[in-house]
Amino acid sequence: MTLLDAPKFDEVKERRNRTLLFGAVGLFFVLWTGWWLVAGRPVDWPWNWNAHLFGRMAVNNFLEAVEQNDLPKAYGIWQHDKDWQQHSAQFTAYPFARFQQDWSRTSPDNEYGVIQTHKIAAARVYGNVLLVAVLINGRKSGALNLTYDPKTRTLDYSPPGEELYLGP
Repeated sequence: MTLLDAPKFDEVKERRNRTLLFGAVGLFFVLWTGWWLVAGRPVDWPWNWNAHLFGRMAVNNFLEAVEQNDLPKAYGIWQHDKDWQQHSAQFTAYPFARFQQDWSRTSPDNEYGVIQTHKIAAARVYGNVLLVAVLINGRKSGALNLTYDPKTRTLDYSPPGEELYLGP
């Protein structure tokens, strides 16, 4: 075979390769779009989409437990430890007694009253945490701002003065 002797063009092989290429690109696009939709359509970089997904799930699970007045379960979600009661001395920074004062239905420290419904209004990555604004009991303003740490998977209150803008 010399340089000028080209192999015979195989139309079937070329069509199969083109179909595989377009199929792979299409599958990648579908998976990418599906991941974005499942993560809650975040306006953020793709490497932060898992933080949005897991942070929104944690906040939803936490507030559903508070709505059902299941404070031990809610505290386990807050600390990301289902078995927190077996080693409760480990959580001295925010003990369960203080948590009950903040989140119980009869608490005078709870400025939202009895929490019956919630809606996540916005979520943005702030530093190394996800800042989540939640509207409680159908409020239109005065959102509850919580942070979700993707490394430890714990919830916390937002830093003082830091809250998400929800519009006019």
